[in-house]
Amino acid sequence: MNVNEILRRPGTSKLIRNLVASILVGGITGIIVSVFRMIIDHTMKGLTIIYPYLRQHPLGIIGYVMLSLLVCLTLGKIIKPELKNLIGSGVPQIEAVMMGATQMNWWSILWRKFVGGLLAICPGLFLGREGPCIEMGAMIGQGISQKLYRFDKDEERLLISCGIAAGLAAAFSAPLAGTLFLLEEILFEFKVKTALTALCSAITADLVTIICFGTRPCLYLPITRTLPLSLYPLLILIGIILGIAAYVYQYSILSLPKFYRNLKIVPRQYHSIVPLILVIPIGLYQPLLLGGSHNLINAVATGNLAHRALATTASFLGLAVLFLVIRFIFSMISYGSSVPGGIFMPILVLGALWGVVIAIMLVQLNLLPSANYINLVIICMTAYFGAIEKAPFTAVALLTEMVGTIEQILPMLIVTFIAYIINDWLGGRPIYTALRLQTFGK
Repeated sequence: MNVNEILRRPGTSKLIRNLVASILVGGITGIIVSVFRMIIDHTMKGLTIIYPYLRQHPLGIIGYVMLSLLVCLTLGKIIKPELKNLIGSGVPQIEAVMMGATQMNWWSILWRKFVGGLLAICPGLFLGREGPCIEMGAMIGQGISQKLYRFDKDEERLLISCGIAAGLAAAFSAPLAGTLFLLEEILFEFKVKTALTALCSAITADLVTIICFGTRPCLYLPITRTLPLSLYPLLILIGIILGIAAYVYQYSILSLPKFYRNLKIVPRQYHSIVPLILVIPIGLYQPLLLGGSHNLINAVATGNLAHRALATTASFLGLAVLFLVIRFIFSMISYGSSVPGGIFMPILVLGALWGVVIAIMLVQLNLLPSANYINLVIICMTAYFGAIEKAPFTAVALLTEMVGTIEQILPMLIVTFIAYIINDWLGGRPIYTALRLQTFGK
């Protein structure tokens, strides 16, 4: 064959057209997600003012309970018409769309997920913003394909993929993780065309978010010292512990529908009343526990709680365990209550708290220098997330982009890999696949 038979004629490739469409998807997704993030961030700051005020003025709690009831009723009305497609993170539903197991009305899902997600997350329920951002990004991709380009099904699927990557990239300012998440957890395959167009969309979405939020990583946790080589054997034990913990998380979250089905007195779309009422005493106790929560991770990793952990390790250990228990139980109660909200950040918070508990114990035993406390927090976040999601590449890329450091990639990989193997041996599955099977049966 000669060169003209091997190479294509100039201008016949669809790549440029696809990249232009992906940039449009990424740009619109970035704008919508940025607004979504801003509202949530300002509301979370507001809760740190509201709850101390309520502690000083107990009668105000009555009004706050009434407001929570109003939020529940409004949220229920919004999600009822599309309940199956709106509850939870939305990622299992998007997986089902990509497999052809279901279809969605892009505009109905988009605005309902946006408003419903805010009504669920802003009161402080233990939910993440990334799930709604991913589903909204996917719906933007579908809408642009159907209304603007009128693509066929394969190309529409490509733009939905772009929206998925852009949604996660905009949620965490992590374009590489957004693309890997698409390939590793949604498509379960690698195709160059899909990867390139999705990465282009993710980069565009991230550019929009850094205009709004700056270039600082969204969970900046500077590491000043690398983990000593003498501690590497302990990473095996830590990986085993986190692998078991990951399986417990998966088993618990998949058991939630049975728990809420017993709540027959309340229609499913109004199950949010349970966490909306139960979150109030938690907020009165410690507002820092509320929400996703970036602020709690910062506090236990580098903030005032980290200083307390290192100064009074023995006494702080009990508090760290209490925080871990509260976050675990209420994350389950929040996610299982038929509300729009994700699990990424709640999982990362639990991983960080596991890191705090393990690091404090190792410091007490003189096995870990206190200067490496933050290393364990980041490593455990990565491994716990990677084992639950069964997505080690996404986990390492996400945490590397979020915390702004590449200093701990090897120990992150070791612990994540071991935790992944342990969860797999126990019978764990990728959490979104498991949730999709539970919802759609295939």
